[in-house]
Amino acid sequence: MFRNKSFDNKTPLLYLVATPIGNLQEMSNRALNVLKEMDVIAAEDTRNTFMLLSQYGIKKELFSLREHNELEASKHVIELLKSGKKVAYVSDAGYPGISDPGYLLVKTAIENGISVSTISGSSAFINALVASGLPTDHFYFYGFLSKKGNDAKKALEDMLEREETLIFYESPHHIEETIKLLHSVFGDRRCVIARELTKLNEEYIRGSLLELTELDFSTLKGEMVILVEGKSQSDNEINDSLIQKRLEFIINKGVSKKAAIEIVSDELKVGKNRVYKIAQDM
Repeated sequence: MFRNKSFDNKTPLLYLVATPIGNLQEMSNRALNVLKEMDVIAAEDTRNTFMLLSQYGIKKELFSLREHNELEASKHVIELLKSGKKVAYVSDAGYPGISDPGYLLVKTAIENGISVSTISGSSAFINALVASGLPTDHFYFYGFLSKKGNDAKKALEDMLEREETLIFYESPHHIEETIKLLHSVFGDRRCVIARELTKLNEEYIRGSLLELTELDFSTLKGEMVILVEGKSQSDNEINDSLIQKRLEFIINKGVSKKAAIEIVSDELKVGKNRVYKIAQDM
């Protein structure tokens, strides 16, 4: 066991500074004051951090600590801290280490007896969660799904029984395939897409996963947070009326009855024989 107080001045201290996810006014006075005190700032992207600092008239030595050089760059941070330099790390938006580099840096610092302290700021998934309308008492943050379809599907299937609200990040380039994959695995659960958070074009799109598959995905710009309701006790209590409504909805879109039976059986996780009997009575 190891206990240390972050501000006792007995050990070097690494600051992790959360940065705005869109609106620059979310940069706190404390974050700015800490960055002004630093000798060196490590950054996920030095160009983005240079522009951020320039907004506040801050000029500091910057160096890159990103996904592809995190381990080696972390060692350099430790050397700087041990030599007496004041160092902070920032990622491009939000908190370091949350779907961004930072974990290896923190791990390396702790292994070297260096204190780590976080300067609070905005977080895309927390902002999205509290305004989503989905349960917030328990949630499961996954981040970005694999771009390999089979790996992404397997990860989602492993979450089928989770009752917490499920949270994912996605880019506009993959949002359509991700929403359709979520629907194919989870069926027609409630879902929220949150995009352009804290910016002028902030938008929340709320509906069922089936409804969201009908979106005009070309209208979705910027990084997105996807929130899906967890499994509820009623998931195993699908009634015949719901099955019939789904069948009618899909058939009215021009899908054959046979194909609709397959789709609804898979979507609602109910036996094909049951769906077939309901379809025959329509």
